[in-house]
Amino acid sequence: MDFNFSEEQEMLRRTLQKFCRMELTKEKVRWMDENCDFIPDEIWNGLVDLGIFGLPIPEQYGGLGRGHTDLMIVMEELATASVPVALCAGTTLSFGVSPIVHFGTAEQKEQHLPRIAAGREKWAMALTEPDGGTDILGAIRTRAEDKGDHWLINGRKIFITGAHVADYIMTVAITDPEAKRSQGLSVFIVPRKTPGLETSLIPKLGCHACGANFVYYDDVRIPKENLLGKLNEGWWGLLNVLNPERIGTAVLSLGIAKAAFADAFEYAKQRNAFGGPIARFQILQHYLADIAIEIENARNLVYKCAWLADQEKPMHIEACMAKIVAARASEKAATWGMEILGGYGYTMEYDMQRYFRDYKQMVFSPISDEMAKNMIMQFMGYPKSW
Repeated sequence: MDFNFSEEQEMLRRTLQKFCRMELTKEKVRWMDENCDFIPDEIWNGLVDLGIFGLPIPEQYGGLGRGHTDLMIVMEELATASVPVALCAGTTLSFGVSPIVHFGTAEQKEQHLPRIAAGREKWAMALTEPDGGTDILGAIRTRAEDKGDHWLINGRKIFITGAHVADYIMTVAITDPEAKRSQGLSVFIVPRKTPGLETSLIPKLGCHACGANFVYYDDVRIPKENLLGKLNEGWWGLLNVLNPERIGTAVLSLGIAKAAFADAFEYAKQRNAFGGPIARFQILQHYLADIAIEIENARNLVYKCAWLADQEKPMHIEACMAKIVAARASEKAATWGMEILGGYGYTMEYDMQRYFRDYKQMVFSPISDEMAKNMIMQFMGYPKSW
């Protein structure tokens, strides 16, 4: 497989790198981590000006019609500078653009895609529920009842990224309680400001500048035309979203690993002990070499998945592999990076502690590494093991 990027893709990477150098300085990212639950408007608008939100949207709806590889180039650079910035942009790209493009009606595409491309709509996806986590299907209790001229939604969701600022929350609910769960779910477009819908931020360890939320639905009434996709077939439509989400998580981990490696690499050259730079010690060189290997493995898997997606080839096994390998690369980089920095890595003055806080989410989100391994073997023909 050819991993060469086109001249246009290299230009896209250079453009994002310049944006990150100018707008996502270490000082700005630290400030956001301490003061924001979503990225500031000037960062969002800067991404809009770069055309990021129109990247995967078909040209007929005001987008650029670019593929998964281009999107991963963008996300890799953003995540290396700031995982929350990548998360804030990624929720709209993954949970707004992707489902509407894949199974939205012509009217839904006309209504939403041009506005997303212009940065005028933010999106979130409400799937996980309080008893959920890995057992997403078994835990769903949220119901959408057909009331003739409208749907009535009741239930609650948890860990919903960006829901507190989203204009629309793509909501998964039971519409046929008698059917097998995978055959009785539907997806709805729910405006956040609909009466009866409330969000509440959840204090969390890392990724501070992109808040996660409880979402409460108390007799939330939405029009019949807000059904997204076919009735009771929402789970199968969601698979077009969830597999790419694993690649997205992998590229976030890749960004953390790259940032932690870069900081540890430079620190080891500058820090002097026992008469010279600590970079001369074999054990630290081994740490850094191992991290570099993990980064390369993760990056290759991420872009293989993106290439397969662009070729419309199956990538469900590779997506699970990418999720695992990249998450562990971020873990190794953040953990060993903190050890290389020693006491300084434990202070808030240095960024290593933030990489350490941010990486942990990637190990169990959107599914745990253990479940991803189970799924790999199931996809390879072994019996279901959970």
